[in-house]
Amino acid sequence: MRLGINLGYWGAGMDADNLAVAKEADRLGYDVCWAAEAYGSDAATVLSWVAAQTERIDVGSAIFQIPARTPAMTAMTAATLDSLSGGRFRLGLGVSGPQVSEGWYGQKFDKPLARTREYVEIVRKAMSRERLTHEGEHWTLPLPGGPGKPIKLIVHPVREQIPLYIAAIGPKNLEQTAEIADGVLLIFYAPEHAEETTLTHLRAGRAKAGKDSEGLQGFDVVPTVPLAVGDDPRALGDQFRPYTALYVGGMGSKKQNFYNQLAQRMGYEKEAAEIQEKYLAGDKEGAAAAVPHQLIDSTTLLGPVERIAERMQAYAAAGVTTLSLAPAGFSLEERLAGLRAGVEALERAGVA
Repeated sequence: MRLGINLGYWGAGMDADNLAVAKEADRLGYDVCWAAEAYGSDAATVLSWVAAQTERIDVGSAIFQIPARTPAMTAMTAATLDSLSGGRFRLGLGVSGPQVSEGWYGQKFDKPLARTREYVEIVRKAMSRERLTHEGEHWTLPLPGGPGKPIKLIVHPVREQIPLYIAAIGPKNLEQTAEIADGVLLIFYAPEHAEETTLTHLRAGRAKAGKDSEGLQGFDVVPTVPLAVGDDPRALGDQFRPYTALYVGGMGSKKQNFYNQLAQRMGYEKEAAEIQEKYLAGDKEGAAAAVPHQLIDSTTLLGPVERIAERMQAYAAAGVTTLSLAPAGFSLEERLAGLRAGVEALERAGVA
């Protein structure tokens, strides 16, 4: 199991700190540095900035939002980042959610699975430098009846195949991701529930792609896991209550919240309903208070290094191949200390 670092969303007053975190992760031997985007900073610019000031660590989009870019533009960006970084780029994609897709990008949030499959097909074809043609439900290239013609990418990526990941939560999306991608980006991944919530669906997708004899061999399972180091796991977990409540309660509408549905599949049906009800009613403090400590503890790394090492063993046993940490802390030194503790815990766990 390898370690990654997830910088999250750039521009929340921690720009300089984020670069320092990335550089320290590079020095410590972390495998990959991820950056996200929503409706603030874009991930491509952040990753180019990080890649320019690091030497060895891979840089990855977690995620590029599918409604934000045409498939060809994503292929261009991926090829450019791979070239500029010397072959260190990983392409992570995701459909985002209905509020962002329709409210920010003006793109209808419909048929996300079919849209993702087509998008990946076009991106892969473009990155392979084939002449680009596609006839599908969502994209047709070139447009018929006009002056457009099949053209191919001018930029030469460093590698023949840039690793492609998809952010997935639901069963059908997980299955399709394992079928068409090289890895999966996960959130709120609990080793105790991994088999029923995730691994069964990933294996089904690999089998559908004709890779049943391999299982998940060669497929990168990448959860982002918040980390806080200290003596009292319960007190440390309290700082993640607002974060968990935001996703379980507020990320999406009452009818369509993927994170709320995941919490329900983990056995927190009643609690997930209460968190959502309070959050959508504007009671964010009440929603945070309603988050069970066990939900936080099972989806984060909390406590002294020894306890974190034990949890890392559980993540490795639950199929994780790249564990991306999100160290907590209000100061840069706290976050850097978390990075170093992650390396120490991995060594103690003996799963590197």
